[in-house]
Amino acid sequence: MRFTRAKTKREAVVTAVNTFNRMHRLRELNARLRGMFVDFMTQEDLWKLREDAR
Repeated sequence: MRFTRAKTKREAVVTAVNTFNRMHRLRELNARLRGMFVDFMTQEDLWKLREDAR
């Protein structure tokens, strides 16, 4: 209850379950999207772009 700042045990459990479900959905989304960006900027391209902007 301390970490969620909940006033009741029920509120703490509901908050924990909602957080767990959100993280699980984000993990699944990340797994589906990983490697799908063919023409995405590489780190080297990003560094060059940042250097040119200075």
